[in-house]
Amino acid sequence: MTYDTANIRRQDRLLSQEKAYDLLKKGEYGILSMVSEENTGYGIPINFVYDDADRIYFHCAMEGKKLRCLEKNDRVSFCIIGKTSVISHQFTTAYECVMVSGTMDIHLSDTERRYGLSLLLDKYCPNDKEVGLKYIEKSFHRTNVIRLNISSFSGKSKVVK
Repeated sequence: MTYDTANIRRQDRLLSQEKAYDLLKKGEYGILSMVSEENTGYGIPINFVYDDADRIYFHCAMEGKKLRCLEKNDRVSFCIIGKTSVISHQFTTAYECVMVSGTMDIHLSDTERRYGLSLLLDKYCPNDKEVGLKYIEKSFHRTNVIRLNISSFSGKSKVVK
């Protein structure tokens, strides 16, 4: 995975690679963007987990528009939004974000699906892991997990004083 900031116009707003990794690990949600079945843009807000191996996991239903889009075209971008704050009197917004590019794999083994769900539990429900593992098994037949294989990412921020 490459931290690629060459195409960012405002080089003065680069997020350090360390802070970008931190947002990959701790961000609450992001917008997954793909090409729709009708060849238009299609973006959805979605929770995620980064696994420190250049992969991001998402959970979803076993069928639906997202999967149909990804079956047709596996190339995606994913924007993770961190802290934001509107600074009204300065007519601006302080922000931090990470943009990820890569390909999606929507056909994972049962073992990898369980792995992704376990990582999601660790991130979002660490105090309920035992109950969560039981829930995974109960709903596994209707829960899909898909993986974004990261090829590159970049980060930006605007600090307002």
